[in-house]
Amino acid sequence: MKQMRNIGGTLGIFILAGSLLIGCSPSAPQATTASTLGQEATSSEASQKSQTRPYTDYLGHSGNIPVSPARIIYSGETFGDMLALGVKPIGGFGYTNQIFEDQLHDVENVGFPINLEKVLELQPDLIIHANTEEKEYEQLAQIAPTVIFDTFAPLEERMTQLGDMIGKPEAATKWLADYKLKSEEMWKKLKESGIMKEGETASVFTYYPGNRLFVMARTGLSQVLYDTNGFKPTAPIQEILDAQKGFELISVERLPEIAGDRIFILNTTSEEAEKSTQELLKSRIWKDLPAVKNGYVYFIDIEKSSSDATTREWLLQRIPEILAK
Repeated sequence: MKQMRNIGGTLGIFILAGSLLIGCSPSAPQATTASTLGQEATSSEASQKSQTRPYTDYLGHSGNIPVSPARIIYSGETFGDMLALGVKPIGGFGYTNQIFEDQLHDVENVGFPINLEKVLELQPDLIIHANTEEKEYEQLAQIAPTVIFDTFAPLEERMTQLGDMIGKPEAATKWLADYKLKSEEMWKKLKESGIMKEGETASVFTYYPGNRLFVMARTGLSQVLYDTNGFKPTAPIQEILDAQKGFELISVERLPEIAGDRIFILNTTSEEAEKSTQELLKSRIWKDLPAVKNGYVYFIDIEKSSSDATTREWLLQRIPEILAK
């Protein structure tokens, strides 16, 4: 907008100067024409930003959203999707220790659960929210157009929807094409080098406080590993995937049926969860797992195992390093 205003102003100055030099000549009205053109261009740009269009989210909420949103709050675990599309939201829920943390110095923390007062203060023109609680949606929708977004959705589906939602479909298409090529190349090299075999299975586990062991499915590192060209889920994990679940609480006794040829453990910052992990590693059930006996166990910090687009690009470099150890 500023650039258009400057162009319009510059044209006006040059034409006005010309009219002063030649007096009352027929060229004088051109100053008005140039000025008018500049104003119309500026007005058109402002109008585009204020335009809205109908949109229905995956839960069926219908409403109007901006055609070109400028002040976006993204409250969900795949914040890096937005960064990959070249958009930095004005607010998120505090993404510490993420691989993109250095890009967040001017992103406001709206909290988790989301702080309505903070959201109101930021004056967003679009809110993208992962929480499916209806009451929270209704409260946010009173502040600004709100879309409930499935952050567990596959990468291609997620990025395509985001690109459409924020007015950047071309950027989404290009990023997905570039990522696909990089991903195919990574898995191809791993198999050609003999580091992994065709058809190998993998599983991802993590402990939460309260001695709760989870197997990951539609979220985080699993999304990356279960690529078309990557590892396969074991049968029990495939059932969880088919049920459209991000993860599932399991008992330690189920590890022999769920664990794959490769096991990935997500390290958490919780001392209680770390204690549970260490106890598991000492157990007979754990030591008898084929993956453990073969030395195919890998550890990665949970904050660096997200399924967001930015982290996934980083993981394309990190996974070969992990498997090569």
